[in-house]
Amino acid sequence: MSGPLFGLFGIGAMFCILFFLRIPAAFVMTLVGFAGIAMLTSIDAAFSIVGTEMWNIFSSYGLTVIPLFILVGEIVHYAGYNYSIYDATYKWFGHFRGGLAMTTIMASAAFSAICGSNTATAATMSAVAIPAMKEYKYHPMLNAGAVSAGATLGVLIPPSLVLVVYGLYTGQSIGKLFFGNIIPSIILTVSILATVVWICRMHPEWGAAGPRFGLKERLKALPEAIDILVLFGIIMYALFTGVVTATEAAAVSCFLAYIICIARRKFTWKKFVDSMVDTLRISCMVFMIVAGAVIFARFLTLSRLPFEVAEWIGALTLPKWMVLWLILLCYIIGGCVMDALAFLLVSLPIFYPLVIGLGYDPIWFAQAITIVTTMGAIMPPIGICCYVVSGMSGIPLATVFRGCFYYFPAYIVSIAILMISPYWTVLVLSDMVR
Repeated sequence: MSGPLFGLFGIGAMFCILFFLRIPAAFVMTLVGFAGIAMLTSIDAAFSIVGTEMWNIFSSYGLTVIPLFILVGEIVHYAGYNYSIYDATYKWFGHFRGGLAMTTIMASAAFSAICGSNTATAATMSAVAIPAMKEYKYHPMLNAGAVSAGATLGVLIPPSLVLVVYGLYTGQSIGKLFFGNIIPSIILTVSILATVVWICRMHPEWGAAGPRFGLKERLKALPEAIDILVLFGIIMYALFTGVVTATEAAAVSCFLAYIICIARRKFTWKKFVDSMVDTLRISCMVFMIVAGAVIFARFLTLSRLPFEVAEWIGALTLPKWMVLWLILLCYIIGGCVMDALAFLLVSLPIFYPLVIGLGYDPIWFAQAITIVTTMGAIMPPIGICCYVVSGMSGIPLATVFRGCFYYFPAYIVSIAILMISPYWTVLVLSDMVR
């Protein structure tokens, strides 16, 4: 069996194990990657290669940015700022038709700006928003779809763990990736909000308007929500000016989050311990995914599959935009059956050199694949956000998936806008970062 064919066999084996044995992706990638390296070389060489890769990964200073950004999100979560954000947006926008659904999406975007996790956002907004929408007789598909689609913004909006890992893997500036992500995040958020407006126009009975609050009550709800925006603004300003590195910015944001929460009397010792425990748990999961993906990627490199795929696609007489759409289609399909971060790391060795060879900017490509992989979080059969929303709310899983189908055009439109104008949507801000 030739090397590239052996690489394809390894990919097939990985997906079969994921589907039928339901072993976590990190361990599957490690197991298949190690076995593949051993078969292509030898057992001794495999142990040597894996040991070297493990040392390179876990001794990397750059990876410290991951648990720090996770900790920021956990601090904000346990301090209850998710409720504050939702309350503020609800009092300002809840009186529109479909206003509670739009409130949920905007609150998800604001919470994601610090949290950076789609599952955490899905769980939080399921607990906060769905009971309120049920009270106002919102249709279950509108409830579930708004929460699930809003939760996907957790992967997209900085500080996105996917963008952090992408930057570490490809050597791109995390600051540039974050700033290049601002306009795409706004485009996708607005597209999802426009979808809610369209749904409520097609089905007016699905989203009745809530009560209108007075100006005094609206202004009273703002201060705590502004805390989060100020914290986000400090992080982004520090990265933009180059005063600090990404890791230093994450550390500073942790310190400021603690100070703000203590000053607001929103934090207790128990909440501190819980935030630390959850940070350790999530960080270990991310590190294991990174480690497994690196080992699997090394196996693919030894099989020469990425080089063969690049040569084969390069030989096709297709315009480069069509090749890009085929690559993005692979990311959409991959995001349906595998964790977004895990699939990103598995696929980058294959597609990243090809995309750069076609002349696309690596910062722009990061935004494009981040948007399409977030679609996987609400698409069957995996659709992790849908499972979280269904479990937290009691809404049948099939209803949650049907509600999410309305939002798929928003992702496609966002990608099309990025392709039409890559400079004004991504590069205009990323190029300003020092």
